[in-house]
Amino acid sequence: MNHFHLFHLPLRSQILSVFLLLAGLISPATAHKVQTNADVGATFHIEPNHNPRAGEPAKTWFALTRIGGQLIPLEQCVCKLAVYEQPSAAGDSPILEPPLKAISAEQYQGIPGADIIFPKAGAYELELSGAPKSGANFQEFNLKYTVNVGAGKTAPTSPAAPKSDSEVQSSQDQVSSNERVQSNSQSFVQWLIPVIVLVVILGIGGFWFVGVPKKLSNK
Repeated sequence: MNHFHLFHLPLRSQILSVFLLLAGLISPATAHKVQTNADVGATFHIEPNHNPRAGEPAKTWFALTRIGGQLIPLEQCVCKLAVYEQPSAAGDSPILEPPLKAISAEQYQGIPGADIIFPKAGAYELELSGAPKSGANFQEFNLKYTVNVGAGKTAPTSPAAPKSDSEVQSSQDQVSSNERVQSNSQSFVQWLIPVIVLVVILGIGGFWFVGVPKKLSNK
């Protein structure tokens, strides 16, 4: 993040910075960060009170101002917002590029704003770049802000990966095998019951045939 040192800036930037600071004093008592680049200054705010949480939408806005205090609405700016996870190196791609829309915040109307959902807790850098549209009168600019994101909602768990055709076929074969075993077991039980009954009947009959002649001979 480029720290804001008022007295190390050129006179033109000092004038712009003083105006932005005074504008912040007369606005509601909320935390804002001020940056300047070229002839453009920006008052930056992210909700809630510069303490966004991972997984939760964070309303973000930039009040762009030219020297003299003239507001630069989004309709006059080709603006782009990029979010980088920190630490990052030159050439790294942004993890998010939230679309900007014209919003109203505090006393500002039609300024660039976005809803950002940070994927996890940690440090991030927000980079706002812009160029004037036809008819607008300001220089191209590039502003960077560091944001610390706190823990928030737990990231949703990824759904179970679908089974492959071979896994599905293996499961079906296993089910069929279990059904065959169960069917064979039932058939075996059904076959075994008559055999047991027959053995019992034969046993009783044999006992009867052996026992009756003995009783008759004893008589």
